[in-house]
Amino acid sequence: QVQLVESGGGSVQAGGSLRLSCAASGSIFRINVMGWYRQAPGKQRELVATSTSGGSSNYADSVKGRFTISRDNAKNTVYLQMNSLKPEDTAVYYCNAEIVATSRTTILSWGKGTLVTVSS
Repeated sequence: QVQLVESGGGSVQAGGSLRLSCAASGSIFRINVMGWYRQAPGKQRELVATSTSGGSSNYADSVKGRFTISRDNAKNTVYLQMNSLKPEDTAVYYCNAEIVATSRTTILSWGKGTLVTVSS
């Protein structure tokens, strides 16, 4: 019914920047929350940032001041601008969205992930 597709991952040196994008498609009535999570090797998946339809944002302490989440509601797309990247930011980044489908069913959807590698 709905699909999330991430793009923008890659390799960068410490101190560099990357911008991730995630586009939602399918039978979408409304998207309540969009966000980014990450999972480093051997670690649990953790919250990076979220953005509500009302414009509120929430960040993990580890990325505050370095990462910025934004949304284009007309395009059903969420972005994550990552600056001052550190090696510990290396992880697979997953897009997540709470979507109300045209059937009025609420779906929690995940993308397949995009790898971000930060070298020292």
